[in-house]
Amino acid sequence: MLIKNKKATDPLGSEITPESTFLNRRKFLLGAGIGAASVGLGLAGCDEQEAVAAKGEITGTPLPNVVKSQKYQLMEQPTDFDKVATYNNFYEFGTDKSYPAKLAKDFVTKPWTVEVDGHCAKPGTYGYDDLVSPHQLEERVYRFRCVEAWSMIVPWVGVSLGEMIKKFEPTSNAKYVKFETLHDETRMPGQTMNTVPWPYVEGLRMDEALHPLAFMTVGYYGVELLPQNGAPLRMILPWKYGFKSIKSIVRISFVEKEPVNTWQVVLPNEYGFYANVNPEVDHPRWSQAKERRLGDGVFTRKRPTLMFNGYADEVASLYTGMDLSKFY
Repeated sequence: MLIKNKKATDPLGSEITPESTFLNRRKFLLGAGIGAASVGLGLAGCDEQEAVAAKGEITGTPLPNVVKSQKYQLMEQPTDFDKVATYNNFYEFGTDKSYPAKLAKDFVTKPWTVEVDGHCAKPGTYGYDDLVSPHQLEERVYRFRCVEAWSMIVPWVGVSLGEMIKKFEPTSNAKYVKFETLHDETRMPGQTMNTVPWPYVEGLRMDEALHPLAFMTVGYYGVELLPQNGAPLRMILPWKYGFKSIKSIVRISFVEKEPVNTWQVVLPNEYGFYANVNPEVDHPRWSQAKERRLGDGVFTRKRPTLMFNGYADEVASLYTGMDLSKFY
């Protein structure tokens, strides 16, 4: 029998969805008519206890000409790159946090195109190079908070989402922006399981999308995003919970009505449209008042969760007059 010693830097059990919770969620999905296919479809070979990679073994393609943001930097130590690269929520590659790093390693991200449609003057099919100039890449160090009460500090590399959106010249009828992830079961084995309706969908109000904090990322830690972290295009919204940061984007639509995001469809009593980090409103199954930084030792105390993940001074005005417990 193989006995594995737990490291002090390993995620705590409190950071990992308990088996009973996962099974209850699966039962809910089945009851809602969202059936789960056999785990044997490309996922059964994954050993949940197996380490994905030893420290220092994960590498990426360096990004040239990255300019560090003068405004968006934190004094906190960034989370270890290997932790960020091997502990992921990306259901397109499986429901366990260890699956994406294993199953996405051969995922091809070049060439890549994005369809832009809806209420805009410049719809069409845009290539990666049309959207992201290597001479405009910026590094921003943001807090990143998962709804499951773990957090990270990541030096993301990318471009302003607002500046990208302006290229498409949205019209006055564009009240919201809808985003979709790639849907391709041959490349994303997790999509052979009907855990959620595919493709994955997210949305923002137009003023949220144009906010200076909103970021379209193509890399982190000075290298290109790895597939398990949402390559080649991933949105980062540091004042919102992580599930809003949609990965591997292939469609951007400018729409009049509020789009229904994926988790609203699956579990509407738990996940809403806004997903603003709010320690005063508990998730139905756990508290959001405190968080564990990914990589903290087993004896490290959880830290208090900050309103809007610490970005309240910059984004609170977007929600003036709103009941943030109702519009969660």
